[in-house]
Amino acid sequence: MIKILFICHGNICRSPMAEYILKDMVRKRGLEDCFVIESAATSYEEIGNPVHRGTRNKLRACGIPVGDHRAVRMERTDYDKYDYLIGMEQRNISNMYRILGMRPEEDTEHKVRRLLDFGSRPRDIADPWYTGNFDLTYEDILEGCEAFLKYVLKKN
Repeated sequence: MIKILFICHGNICRSPMAEYILKDMVRKRGLEDCFVIESAATSYEEIGNPVHRGTRNKLRACGIPVGDHRAVRMERTDYDKYDYLIGMEQRNISNMYRILGMRPEEDTEHKVRRLLDFGSRPRDIADPWYTGNFDLTYEDILEGCEAFLKYVLKKN
């Protein structure tokens, strides 16, 4: 079982988008029993709130099912619970290490990663809460999820 936690600032836009995109990808490959895929926030700002309507609308337009997700905050214990802790931008990564109570060099299992670092063009994924561009966010997350899944399947 491969356990993945996607993380962004509020857990209502990018990280649930990544969660549902990857769930859809593994379902289409018949691999859903091999994965646990969830998402969380680094902040407390949106805890308990549903997926942002922009994310929900974009995923539905692309034929990707969206569940009844409610924002939760990442916890220190998630390091032991998950195989991969995937942030959307460098700021998320810094906040993730703070929550985990560790420095990057202490991540000896290399669990904390940025999603687009798995692709051919490493970069941050812009937050559509601020940009309003859910289409671009979707394209970036899709690119990252495809590269990440390829990496994971090759590794395992």
